[in-house]
Amino acid sequence: MSNETNPNFLRRIRSFVKREGRLTPGQDSAIKTGWPLYGLDPALLIEPNSLFANNHPVTLEIGFGNGESLATMAENNPDRNFIGIEVHRPGVGHLLRIVLEKKLTNIRLFDTDAIEVLQHAIPDHSLDCVQLFFPDPWHKKRHHKRRIVQTSFLTLIHSKLKTGGRFHAATDWENYAEHMMETLNAHPGFINSTEPNYAERPDSRPLTKFENRGLRLGHGVWDMIFITKTLK
Repeated sequence: MSNETNPNFLRRIRSFVKREGRLTPGQDSAIKTGWPLYGLDPALLIEPNSLFANNHPVTLEIGFGNGESLATMAENNPDRNFIGIEVHRPGVGHLLRIVLEKKLTNIRLFDTDAIEVLQHAIPDHSLDCVQLFFPDPWHKKRHHKRRIVQTSFLTLIHSKLKTGGRFHAATDWENYAEHMMETLNAHPGFINSTEPNYAERPDSRPLTKFENRGLRLGHGVWDMIFITKTLK
């Protein structure tokens, strides 16, 4: 069995390195207060309608960083539910502090490997959108196998999205953008919403401080929005 067809492949080769920074007192307090309210167990299958007490569309973001853009999306879209995944505790704490301050009710969090969350906690065909913004590009060629966007990952994402759901990815590494585009175009379950081009950044994706700094320095950013279709 090849790596691309082996369902355990992404669990053996991690797409991230957990760099555990020190929590600020505010982040630590937010985790202690907010996690019992907003945190989810990756070993338990969720039921979105029960989890949020409504049937609003669900967006899942993989790797939300410090969470500011995810909190902005949740605040700006009260008629949509958001689930975020982030392995770095300072980022979790930062987002929870915002969630508590703004009293956001349409957001829930996981703090572990996204592949495990997708495999064990997300029901099939339950998501309306999956977001992957600025994942680790693993720019050295010998590390390309660690890039999260691989055929097996896309197949897993496809199984969790509803037909007609969106996979929205963005990167500021041109080589990774080319890899993503090639891998997505080759997958039978996705079609490019702006074929054959990259997408313009939609207003729904807030600009981050990191991205703004890169744009000022002349760095490019590539967005891709693909729509799921039924596999034959």
